[in-house]
Amino acid sequence: MSRSAGISRFEFTEKRIRDVFADAGCVGWLHARRIGPGSAAPTACIDVDSDALVVTASVYKLPLMVALCRAFDSGELSPTDTVRVDPATCTLGPTGLSIFQDPVELSVRDLARSMMTVSDNGAADIILRMVGLESVAKVLADLSLSRTRIVGGTDDAHRMLRADMDVHTTREAFESLADSFDERTSAVYDPAFASATTPREMTTLLDAIWTGEAVSHVSTKLVKRVMSEQIWPHRIRSGFPYSGVVVSGKTGTIGAIRNEVAVVEFPGETAVAVAVFTRAARADPLLPVVDQAIGRAAHLAVTELR
Repeated sequence: MSRSAGISRFEFTEKRIRDVFADAGCVGWLHARRIGPGSAAPTACIDVDSDALVVTASVYKLPLMVALCRAFDSGELSPTDTVRVDPATCTLGPTGLSIFQDPVELSVRDLARSMMTVSDNGAADIILRMVGLESVAKVLADLSLSRTRIVGGTDDAHRMLRADMDVHTTREAFESLADSFDERTSAVYDPAFASATTPREMTTLLDAIWTGEAVSHVSTKLVKRVMSEQIWPHRIRSGFPYSGVVVSGKTGTIGAIRNEVAVVEFPGETAVAVAVFTRAARADPLLPVVDQAIGRAAHLAVTELR
C-alpha cells in the first residue's frame, strides 16, 4: 500500500489501523508510545481516538495490581500472607479459582499472579476486597490518570449485567447478550457507568510501571514478571510472533468488548507501550477476527514507532 500524498507517516499508519478495525467489524481505539529509561518525550505517538473514554473490562486489574503492590511496599499486606478460597464463593469466570472443585490455600502474591496471568475474576475480586476501591483511586490520582475510573470489580459488573438483561444468572446474562435477536443491551458497555479509561492514560500507566514511578523496585519487577507471564497469545502477542520479543500485557473482555494493553520489548530497543480497545458489532463468545485485528493494529503502531 502506497502512502497518500499530503499526510504524515504517522497519519498514514493511523489510517491503516482504522481500516484494520473496520475490516474486523469493530470500532477501535489505540494509543502507542515509546516508554522507559532513554525514551524520548511522548510527543511521537500513534493515536487513534486515544482520548475517548472506553470500558476497561478486565484491564482494571492492572491498576488494581499496582494498588496491591503499594500495600506490599507499605507493609500493610505481605506477599506471602495466605488466603483460603472456596471456589463455590468465587466470582464466575472461564479461568482461575471459580473453575476449581475444591477449596485451596495460596499466597496473596500467587493470588495476584492468577489474576494477571489468566485474568482470574475470583482472584481479582478477593484482592479488591483486600485493598479497597479507595486505594485504587489513590493510584489513579497519584499518577494523574484523571479520566480513569474504577467503579467496582467483576462481580459488580456481572450484577449490573444480570439486572440489565433481567435474568437470574450471569451465564444467562451472557447468553442473552450474545443473542443477535435480543435487542436488550447493558450499562457494562457504557463508560459513563462501567469502569472506564482512555488508551492514552493506559500507556501513561504502563510508562509509570516500567520506569518505577508507580511502585517500588521490587514490586516493579513483580508486575513486569506477571504481565510477561500472561498466557493469552491471541491479541497483541499475535502481532509479534518473533523469538526474543517480550510482550507483557493485560487483556480485558466482556461481551462485545475486547481489549489489551501491553509493553512490547525488542532486544536492545526502547520499549513501546500500546493500548488497544475495541467494541465489536456482535457479542459472540469467540471473535477471532477481532482478536487478530488487535494484534495487527498493535503491530502497525509499534513498527512505526520503532
